[in-house]
Amino acid sequence: MLMGLGLIMLVLLLLGFPMMVPLAAGTLYMMFTGMTFFGPDQAVSWMISGVGSWVLAAVPMFIFAADILTKGHTANRLLDVVDAFTRHLRGGLPITTAASCALFGAVSGSTQATVVAMGGPMRPRLLKKGYSDDFTLALIINASDIALLIPPSIGFIIYGVAMQTSIGDLFLAGILPGLLILALFALYCWIDSRIKGIDPEPKASWGERARALKRVILPMGFPLLVVGGIYGGFFSAVEASAVAVAYALLLEVVIYRQVSIRDLGSIALSTGLITAVVFILVAIGAAFSQALATAGVPNQILGPLIDSIGDNQFLALLLIAAAFFVGCMFVDPIVVILILVPIFKPLVQSAGLDPIHVGVIVTLQAAIGSATPPFGCDIFTAIAVFRRPYIDVIRGTPPFIVILLLATLILIAFPEISLLLPSLGGD
Repeated sequence: MLMGLGLIMLVLLLLGFPMMVPLAAGTLYMMFTGMTFFGPDQAVSWMISGVGSWVLAAVPMFIFAADILTKGHTANRLLDVVDAFTRHLRGGLPITTAASCALFGAVSGSTQATVVAMGGPMRPRLLKKGYSDDFTLALIINASDIALLIPPSIGFIIYGVAMQTSIGDLFLAGILPGLLILALFALYCWIDSRIKGIDPEPKASWGERARALKRVILPMGFPLLVVGGIYGGFFSAVEASAVAVAYALLLEVVIYRQVSIRDLGSIALSTGLITAVVFILVAIGAAFSQALATAGVPNQILGPLIDSIGDNQFLALLLIAAAFFVGCMFVDPIVVILILVPIFKPLVQSAGLDPIHVGVIVTLQAAIGSATPPFGCDIFTAIAVFRRPYIDVIRGTPPFIVILLLATLILIAFPEISLLLPSLGGD
């Protein structure tokens, strides 16, 4: 029966059905074949419980804020300030792209919004400078995934709900790992530019830098409001998401006037469509996960392996990272988090792992999976935005995937990188 379950879901995926269809089909297969015993009412109850957490209300709010910023002028201001300080370096333009993606992630929390907002203006500049399209596309989609680690992060919200741990601590824990990945990307861009012999651009004057900094002061209020507000005790994660929307409206509608009141209808519609997809995945993913647990599938597959690991934290983290990395290569990261987090929760507890540190490792694998063939969601975003064939988008990704896997090993070996800021915030 287990083989039949896997075969049905694989066939539906290969036929091109959206992820919600294989999940629903898998749940129905377990119900009607007797793999476990539950009725339609129980499946519906699991789905409702899956989306019943109040914390999930932050997801559409952060998506809405990201959509407003993408439509407006914030992205260009972030690009300008990074460009003013890095363009004179060897590999300055690629470094500007990576750093701007990290900054936009700090105000949007969305990888796909970052691909659109940063990729649009930076791709022509990189191509004009002499960088190949393969390198350019791979840099944009992989650097955009830093947005999953820099708060606010939708990935952290989903993980926090599944693991029942602090969203605020997760937000803080992602900052240093995100900066580590940015530094590794910058080093690679510097080496690649030296090998290719691409000269840097003229150095910006201090006057230009001062003007760029002045223009970015207000947009950088986003991470201060979200993280500072939560840890200052001014509001919860959900309330922080509402504040983010209000601040985005203030910037783009009132101050910069790049978004009109008329635009808000189409932006809200886009947000609604994305939110609907996310919540359907969350609901069906929760039902599928509960059905798997009821059928005892996790114990059949992973039980002996988990028992052999015992309390070895390093091996436990390697197993968790490997499972999420492979899963996110094929399935939407949100679904993987919802299904695998409950499965690995007993291992996290028995090995004495910090759930915040595990959350960083898991979310990093979701970031890698977002840009990893065959089904990374940012790959298909880039295909739609830049109108390039699939093979062109993925051709340059291997070096960046290697860098991200190296970052995973560093974070596993040195958990202090993830836990330093949460420990300071908790004092």
